[in-house]
Amino acid sequence: MNIGLLQCDDVGDSLQPKHGNYPEMFGNYFSILDSSVRLRVFDVRKGQYPAALGDCDAYLTTGSQHGLSDGLDWVERLKGFVRRLDENKVRFVGICFGHQLLAEALGGSVERSPLGWGVGFSENRIVVSRPWMRPVLQNLRLLVSHQDQVSVLPDRAELFAGSDFCPYYMYGVGEHMLGVQGHPEFTPGYARDLMRSRLDRIPPEVVERAEQSLQQGRADYRVFGEWMLRFFGGGV
Repeated sequence: MNIGLLQCDDVGDSLQPKHGNYPEMFGNYFSILDSSVRLRVFDVRKGQYPAALGDCDAYLTTGSQHGLSDGLDWVERLKGFVRRLDENKVRFVGICFGHQLLAEALGGSVERSPLGWGVGFSENRIVVSRPWMRPVLQNLRLLVSHQDQVSVLPDRAELFAGSDFCPYYMYGVGEHMLGVQGHPEFTPGYARDLMRSRLDRIPPEVVERAEQSLQQGRADYRVFGEWMLRFFGGGV
């Protein structure tokens, strides 16, 4: 399977020697799940896109420190590309920033959360299950790092998972588009180092609680990865 990775940011320079950049993170993640997956990286900030939609079997975004309201030209172009994927029913998964961008591109809304930063592990209730969501979970637990989040779903969207903190945590549009606020590619070590690098923005007490969450409970990276690959493969 060839997956087009739409790169929307870089890992900070100080963190790359230890954790790599986002293409490496996703490469490591998929190598654990399925060694036959091949990633083709398109840095959309630099205007890199496939020559044809069919050049890849499916598409996936990285997260980004940028916001949809920043007025960046490349963000508007990416929204247009996502709309083309939707019109042609090409499978797409938006991660974090991409989850928000998918919603806004298709008529939904995104806003700064009144509850502040979401960091560390986030547990969200599964409210609708689909055949590709195997094994079945009652709650999905992934790492998050965000201030903005989806506030209004697109008209055609169906909610899959949410919580009091993030009501629209995971949703689908048709059978071919999926958005999730969490980061399946993050490791606890990277999440910890990222939070600590942002102590000028994230309140220390929020970071402290988030670091405690890194030591507690399970992580659903592999399960979500299996879901995503099954979704990419046709949803069965």
